[in-house]
Amino acid sequence: MILTIAAAVFVFGLLVLVHEFGHFITAKLTGMRVDEFAIGFGPKLISRKHGETLYSLRAVPLGGFNDIAGMDADNNTAGERGFCAKPVLSRMVVILAGAAMNFVLPIIVFFAIYATLGAASPSPEPILGGVIPGMSAEKAGLLEGDRILSVDGQTVTTWKDFTDKLQDIEAGQNILLRYQRGEEMEEVTLSPTFNEQEKRVLIGVQSSVVYEEQTLPEAFTAAIVHTKEITAFMIESIVRLFKEPEQTENLAGPIGIVQMSGQVAERGFIPLMNFAALLSINLGIINLLPVPVLDGGHFVNLFIEAVRGKPLGTKAVAYTQRVGIALLIMLMLFATKNDLVRVFMK
Repeated sequence: MILTIAAAVFVFGLLVLVHEFGHFITAKLTGMRVDEFAIGFGPKLISRKHGETLYSLRAVPLGGFNDIAGMDADNNTAGERGFCAKPVLSRMVVILAGAAMNFVLPIIVFFAIYATLGAASPSPEPILGGVIPGMSAEKAGLLEGDRILSVDGQTVTTWKDFTDKLQDIEAGQNILLRYQRGEEMEEVTLSPTFNEQEKRVLIGVQSSVVYEEQTLPEAFTAAIVHTKEITAFMIESIVRLFKEPEQTENLAGPIGIVQMSGQVAERGFIPLMNFAALLSINLGIINLLPVPVLDGGHFVNLFIEAVRGKPLGTKAVAYTQRVGIALLIMLMLFATKNDLVRVFMK
């Protein structure tokens, strides 16, 4: 429990810090006055003023904010240094910078991993690199590092051998796995389940990985490519949510993310940083959606202002923001419902 809480605080804190720093640094660079840079919400735990900006750490580590003067044009106390008084292009840069930093973080994380450990690729050996909690392999007692020797008496020599043999098994059918753990040979019986999303039977295991040493330029290029690939996959997944409503069952909310943070943290710091990088990309994409109150929604308002030559009226902005807040609350409630079902019903 302590590890789960610590991992969740670390992940949320890192993502919020990076996102808000993007808004903060671009606001400073464009001459805006930033009254406070805060990580978390609620009562201040630590605060210190440097120059005109108060830097604070607050009690609830599930967000953060920049108090940029002049965000409300009717209450601009910073004159020409207020957000509303700056050119539209400057304001667009500030709005997009938070999400942009959420794509920069994964590049940094992946680059650090590739430069130190090398690029990971699936190992051809039939060795378990991970066991997914709650699935049949974990329930049967299989552990990371176990080497699969046979499936129902059929010898396994490669990971492809293993996965191919699993595909010949029907969901719910018991199979006998023989495996090696250290110097000991063991056998276990388990039953695969059919995964609707992947359209195949699964027992809940992942292959181990091997690392190939890379030069710094190779590591940097690989980090950018990997970030682009993950971003494209996540965008496709979001599109599928609209095309295939049943996919919404896979949505996870704060409870699910906290639970996953703890599970990943048990595997070590590198897997936790990989997880943080994935969440950072997801946060960046979500923030760019054209939904009022999100950065993407603010950007749309600024784009309309640039086309019209004047900002939207106060009532129009207030109405769209209320709609945006309602949509986000409904999405959060639905995702939290999914989390509770996963925790208590499975």
